[in-house]
Amino acid sequence: MRKLLFLIILLASIYPKAFSQVGGESTYDFLNLTNSARMAALGGNQIALSDSLDLNVSYNNPSLLRPEMKNMMALNYVDYFAGVNYGYAAYSFDTPLPGNFAVGLHYINYGKFIEALPNGERTGATFNAAEYALNMIWSHEYNRLTYGINLKPILSSFENYQSVGFAADLGLSYFSKNRFSVVSLVARNIGTQITTYYEGAEKESIPFDLQFGISKRLQHAPIRFAATMQHLQKWDLAKPVEDNTGIIPVLKEENFTKKFMRHLVLGIELLPSPNFTIRAGYNYQIRQELRLDEKMSTVGFSWGFGVRISRFQLNYGSARYHLAGTSNIISVAVNLSDGFVRKL
Repeated sequence: MRKLLFLIILLASIYPKAFSQVGGESTYDFLNLTNSARMAALGGNQIALSDSLDLNVSYNNPSLLRPEMKNMMALNYVDYFAGVNYGYAAYSFDTPLPGNFAVGLHYINYGKFIEALPNGERTGATFNAAEYALNMIWSHEYNRLTYGINLKPILSSFENYQSVGFAADLGLSYFSKNRFSVVSLVARNIGTQITTYYEGAEKESIPFDLQFGISKRLQHAPIRFAATMQHLQKWDLAKPVEDNTGIIPVLKEENFTKKFMRHLVLGIELLPSPNFTIRAGYNYQIRQELRLDEKMSTVGFSWGFGVRISRFQLNYGSARYHLAGTSNIISVAVNLSDGFVRKL
């Protein structure tokens, strides 16, 4: 654990500029996309979930990679907007080395584009745009404390412009004795752009995110609550807005409660049986950034469910990011081990 904390401090000192970045201010923003149906249903991100059958949780927090996940495979596909789609595939395997290991691939495909000249004239040629991140996850545990790291080489390609980068996620989790409660701390996307998209360009920051999360499963009721605080490296996530109610327009900041809520992601799971789960989530930041004043509807809310049949799991998540449409996510997982047993 001391080695992991030392690594966090070391990377922070190497890449201090990254510690002030939020969405829209950096490159490789696809690294912050929700990877699985379960996470989409729970508000987009939860880093403190205890579930030995969900390999996808290690994507959000590498310290959640458990020994029981060995020989488990997870496949995720997201039907996004305007022909854009992305996904994540992962596999956890056994090695003679200490700790738990998994490898995954995260990608986004922006689709096919028609080439045009600066004056708007189409040439008839087409080109593609896509980004990829390899995930190499390791975790270890000491008593009820687990720690892990996810190393992510990155390739971004837009037509003839390519960029290579590297990022790392560091996670730390503490489990209660009965594992019904989990507290986690995660530093995501600590890294740098290694090569720029064109010669002579300055290196851009990547989307660092410091997160704190907690979850609690009730002992005498089939309910699990989860909450994650995001972007803790920057308190003010909203720009001041112009107030024209007075004689002279002034810039007005949000109050403390609204600033706090922009960091908070809430989720709840109902567990009526070991084979069926109902989920819901709320993300205040998404609701504020993508709403329309005329009609807010259910923007920022999400829901989903999960079904387990023998060694197979199917999860569905639906998240309303904007009135223009809803993002649907499907996740499939299979345990390839013989005689696997579910643990909390």
